[in-house]
Amino acid sequence: MDLLQVVLSSIFSVIALFLLTKLIGNRQMSQLSMFDYINGITIGSIAAEMATSLEKNLFYPLTAMIIYSLSAVGVDLISNKKMKSRRFLEGHPWIIFKNGKFYIDNLNKQKIDVNEVIAECRTQGYFDINNIELIMLEHNGKLSILPKADQRYSIPQDFNIMPEQEMPAQIVVYEGKIISDNLKHTGNNEEWIKKQLEQQNISLKDVFIGMCDYQNQLNVYRINTN
Repeated sequence: MDLLQVVLSSIFSVIALFLLTKLIGNRQMSQLSMFDYINGITIGSIAAEMATSLEKNLFYPLTAMIIYSLSAVGVDLISNKKMKSRRFLEGHPWIIFKNGKFYIDNLNKQKIDVNEVIAECRTQGYFDINNIELIMLEHNGKLSILPKADQRYSIPQDFNIMPEQEMPAQIVVYEGKIISDNLKHTGNNEEWIKKQLEQQNISLKDVFIGMCDYQNQLNVYRINTN
């Protein structure tokens, strides 16, 4: 009987977590502020307690989860309306490095080690810090790096080139089956796919993924049988 109660409580807690996460919004899954981070951990802990508690009333932890979720929504509403409140509740960017100088006070305030900063620079492709003009610590804990002007990547405008605008490729065939909804977005039909496959001498059943690109070409990746 206890096992059945744990199963039912777990299902109930998962449903409650899903609904409350939808209420809080997608920021709970990305670009977490400090308040979001604390709230997420707390709500998850309460949900786990609710799933395994056999003696307590389920509505007590559920009420706590709802209060925490509503507080997160309230904080978002306040921070969106007032800039000063946003800076206090969510934090603000900190300059870590600028013009060849590390801002030691800011590093100490944010409790960040220089080695961590350099390691993050390497993960973003900057192995020589002399190539960097500015490093900022964002309110979500990520580093934003601005390279020096002579070290940044070239863009078409530098050469007075206006390339054609690309669009995301659509998967129109998956594991030998045509995905009709995606195919409609490309403006093509099943006959177009058959002609494209005939030109490439590929059978539909041998296609693992078929993608229609912005140039209206079908790029095919075969099923690997090895």
